[in-house]
Amino acid sequence: MKRIELVNLSLRNFKGVSEFVLDAQGRNVKVYGDNATGKTTLFDGFIWLLFDKDSQNKKDFQVKTVSKSGEEIHNLEHEVGATFLVDYQPLSLRKILKEKWTKKRGEATPNFTGHTTDYYVNDVPRKKKEYMEAVTQLIDENIFKLLTSPLYFNEQLSWKERRELLLTIAGDVTSEEVISNNPALSALESILKGRSIDDHRKVIIAKRTEINRELDRIPVRIDEVRRALIDMTGLNEQELHDEITFLQTSISQKEDELHRIQNGSEITEKQQQVRRIETQLIELKNQYSEDSYGELNRLREMISSQKYKVVQLRRDIEQKEKDYQSYEKHIQAKKQEIQDLRDKWNDVNVQTFGEHQTSCITCGQVLPVDKVKEAIEHFNLQKSRNLESISKTGKDVAKQLEQVEFNYSAVKNELIALRAEFKHQDEQLQQMITSMEHTDSTTKRFEDTDGYKEKQLEISQINDQIQSLRHSGVEEANEVRQAILQLKQEVQKINQDLAQFEQQRKAEERIAHLEVEEKKLAAEFEKLESELYLTEEFIRSKVNLLEQKINNKFKYARFKLFDQQINGGLTETCETLYEGVPYSRGLNNAARINVGLDIISTLIEHFGVTAPIFVDNSEAVTRLIDVNAQVISLIVSEKDKVLRIDQDDNSLLKVDCEVIA
Repeated sequence: MKRIELVNLSLRNFKGVSEFVLDAQGRNVKVYGDNATGKTTLFDGFIWLLFDKDSQNKKDFQVKTVSKSGEEIHNLEHEVGATFLVDYQPLSLRKILKEKWTKKRGEATPNFTGHTTDYYVNDVPRKKKEYMEAVTQLIDENIFKLLTSPLYFNEQLSWKERRELLLTIAGDVTSEEVISNNPALSALESILKGRSIDDHRKVIIAKRTEINRELDRIPVRIDEVRRALIDMTGLNEQELHDEITFLQTSISQKEDELHRIQNGSEITEKQQQVRRIETQLIELKNQYSEDSYGELNRLREMISSQKYKVVQLRRDIEQKEKDYQSYEKHIQAKKQEIQDLRDKWNDVNVQTFGEHQTSCITCGQVLPVDKVKEAIEHFNLQKSRNLESISKTGKDVAKQLEQVEFNYSAVKNELIALRAEFKHQDEQLQQMITSMEHTDSTTKRFEDTDGYKEKQLEISQINDQIQSLRHSGVEEANEVRQAILQLKQEVQKINQDLAQFEQQRKAEERIAHLEVEEKKLAAEFEKLESELYLTEEFIRSKVNLLEQKINNKFKYARFKLFDQQINGGLTETCETLYEGVPYSRGLNNAARINVGLDIISTLIEHFGVTAPIFVDNSEAVTRLIDVNAQVISLIVSEKDKVLRIDQDDNSLLKVDCEVIA
C-alpha cells in the first residue's frame, strides 16, 4: 500500500496568514485556534498547493491577503510549501504566486499587469506542466480529495457519483445471483427473453399504459353504440319481408302492363318497316360508293405514288448540285496549286551561284579555289534536286486535276438527266391531279341522289304513323307509371325499416366484440401486473443483496441505494446512514465526521493508498474513530487566539500566527 504522510506545511502571506509552519513529522496532530485564526486556511493551502483549489473544491477563491477595507495588499509573495514522506521517501513541493508589475515607456512608476506562479519540486524550479506531473505521480486529484476530507464523499460528490463509487468498490450483483437467492423469481428467466430488468420494465409500463388507455375507451365506445340504437317497438322483420315480396310482385305486373302499352303489335310492325328501309339505304350507299368513288380512290393512290417519285427526284437533284459545286471548287484549287508549282519551279530555275557565296559567311574571307568549286557543285546538285521535286509534285497534282475534272463532267451529265426526269414526272403528276379534280367535281354525294331522298321520305311517313299510335296510349301509360312509382316508394320505406334491423344486429355484434376485447385486455393487464410485481421483487432482492454487499465493506457507515415510492416502485438514490439516521437529514457534525472517516478507511483499502486527513471542526467529536492514516484535527478553541499545535506525543508546540485582518 502506498503511504503519503505530511512532514510539514508552511504558509506565507496566504489568505491573511503572514507566516505559519505546521510541523507534523508524519504524526497525528491537533491544531487549536479561535474562529478566523486560520485553521481552515491550513487545509485550503494544502489543497491549493496540489490542485489550485480550496478545501471546498473551488478554483476561484481569495488567495491574496487583503486589508481591513477589503483591498488586496500588493507587492507580496503568496507561498505554500509542504514536505511529504511517500513510502518513507521525502518529497517537497512549493508554489509561489507573485504579482507582475510592468513599467511602460514614458511612465515613471510600474503598473500591475497580472500574476505569475513559480513551482518547485524538491527545491528545483519546475515548469507548471512538470510540477503537475509530479503531483499526478503522487496521487490522482479525485482520489486525494476523497482520502483527505471526511466530508468530501458525502458533500462534494453527487448521489450518482457516490453510488457509482460504491458499486465500483463492492461490485454489482448479477441477475443470476439475485434469481438464485430468491426462488420465487425463477419465472423471470423465461419472461425476460434476454432483456435486462430495466428494459423489460419499460416494455411492461408502455404496454400497461396502452392497455389502460384502451380499457378506458371501451366503455365509452359501448355507450356510444348503445345510444345510437333505434327503438324497434311495433316492427316485425318477417312481416316487412313479406310485404316487400308482395309489393315487388305488384311492381313487376305493372311494368309488364306498361310494356304492353308501349309496345303494341301495330307499332312494332311499323318499327320493323323502318329498320328494313334503313337496311336498304345502307346497301344502296355501299353500291353507290363502289360505283362512284372507286375511280377517285384509284387516282388518289396514283397521285400519292407520283408525289413520292417527284420528291425523291428533287432530293437527288439537290444532292448532285452540291456535288457539282464541290467539284468546281476542287478544280479551281488544283489549278491554283499547279500555277503555284510553276512559279516556284521558275524561281528555283533562275537561281545562280552568286559571287558573295565565294566568301566565308562567318569571317568574310575569300574561300580557296577548291572550296569554291565544291560549293558550286553542291549548289548545282541541290538546285537540280529541287527542280526535279517540284516537277514530280506538279505531275501528281495534274493527274489529280484530271480525275476531278472527269468526276465533274460525270456529275454534270447526271444532273442534266435528273432535271429532265424531274420535269417529266412533275408534268405527269399535274395531269393526274387535274384528272382527279375533274372526276371529283362530277361525282354527286349519295345524300343528293333521288334514291336516298325517296327512302328518307318513306321513313318519315312511317315514323309519323308510329307517333300517332303512341299518342293514343300515353294517358293509360302515365296512369300505370304513377302506380309503379307509388309501389316503389312503399318498398323504399319498408327497406328503411329493415335497415334498422341490420344496424341493430351490427351494433350488438360491435358491443359483443368490444366486451370480448375488454376481457382480453383485462387478462393481459393482470399478466403484466404479475410480471411487474416480479421485476419489483427482483429489484428489492437485488437492493437487499447490493446494500448488504456494500455495507459489509464498512464498519459504521450504511448506505441506502433505493427509495420506496408511494406507488410501490423503487427509485435509485445513494444516501449515507449512520445508526439509521440519514446523513443529509439530522445527522450531527460528530457523526458526519466519523462516518466520513469510516468511508475513508474503506477507500484506503480500495485504492491502496493513504494520505493526510484534515478533520475540520473536530471539536464536535468526542472521539475520532481509528483510521489507518495521518489525521490532522482542526479544533475551535476560543482561548487560542493564535494557532496551537498539539502532537500525539503530548509535546506542546506553540507557534505565533500573525493574521492580517
